[in-house]
Amino acid sequence: MTVTDPTPALPAPAPQPAAAAPARTKRAAPRLYALDGLRLIAALMVAAYHYGGRDGEVSHAWGTSPRTQFPSLHGWFAYGCLGVQIFFVISGFVICMSGWGRPLRSFFASRASRLLPSYWVAIVLVTAVFAVPVVVYKAVSPSDALVNLTMLQQPLGVDRVLGVCWTLWAELRFYALFALCVVLPGATRHRVVLFCAVWTLAAALAEATDEPLLTLTLMPEYAPFFIGGIGLYLVHRDRRDATAWGIVAVSWLIGQHYAVDRLWHAPNPDFFSYRTSFGIIAVITLGFAAVTAIAIGWTAWANWRWLSVAGALTYPFYLVHEHLGWVTIETLHRHAGLPSWATFVATIGVMLMLAWLLNRYVEKRATPALRRALDRSAGNARA
Repeated sequence: MTVTDPTPALPAPAPQPAAAAPARTKRAAPRLYALDGLRLIAALMVAAYHYGGRDGEVSHAWGTSPRTQFPSLHGWFAYGCLGVQIFFVISGFVICMSGWGRPLRSFFASRASRLLPSYWVAIVLVTAVFAVPVVVYKAVSPSDALVNLTMLQQPLGVDRVLGVCWTLWAELRFYALFALCVVLPGATRHRVVLFCAVWTLAAALAEATDEPLLTLTLMPEYAPFFIGGIGLYLVHRDRRDATAWGIVAVSWLIGQHYAVDRLWHAPNPDFFSYRTSFGIIAVITLGFAAVTAIAIGWTAWANWRWLSVAGALTYPFYLVHEHLGWVTIETLHRHAGLPSWATFVATIGVMLMLAWLLNRYVEKRATPALRRALDRSAGNARA
């Protein structure tokens, strides 16, 4: 999930050379609170999928398959996995916004200080809980747990402490591509458009050639969602930018293709649930439409400050909700005897409370300190 900063205020466009497209004259826009709210909705979609939209370890937590626990809702919950694609669209939007006019060292410090503190604590917390003898879920080895602290466990072939961290690996690759191609030389509209066009074409070629290194780097399956978010940020800067709208349209067309290709199957009783291709396309379309509505200002009325709290809770909630959710579900449902629906709601509540604690006592303290340390280190290196 999005694993990005609570949406910052839109920075004033940086001065551009005469050869570049003219910057828009619109003044800096206020904070996009609706984007914070959409981020939490996407996280709750993923949680619904993990608790009631799939089989696996969560079936042990419930004592039976979630299909039995939620006979009417499990098919709807199965669409919750598409919250990840919505996260990626939001990430493309926010990373382009936060990286515009920012030097590479500042971009790196911002990303690292945002992602790492809660992630480190989540790794330690899940490892510790799974190591408790009464918890039936298997903890990874101490060596693998230490490697997980680097966020590089997936390319290194190490067991993951957090099941959701595969999305962070996709985010890291996106950050690297954007930093090298846009942030390092300096963000301009022309450069961002070129980045989107080249990445789209290169990802298609990677899919066609089936070359592992290209596929790993260019992420054909997820690239359209990041690129679509970047295009929507360009739309946010200038609604009349026809090229930006074209980027969004192409990204939606390719993105829905990959979502259907990866998540659709013919009706089969051996599968947990059946997602229709129409349903998959509808969810992807709604995700793009929601970010579009935010980008063009249709949600400016939703300027409630509590939405910034929702956005702040999203990342820590996303990190801890799956594995610690299993333990909570088993405790509340199988041991305390709560009915399925009450357990589902209570588990969401417990995970949100834990996310609040992580935000309050970890992120608000460690994130600024880590950012200052990284900025200071960069300054010393230049000296």
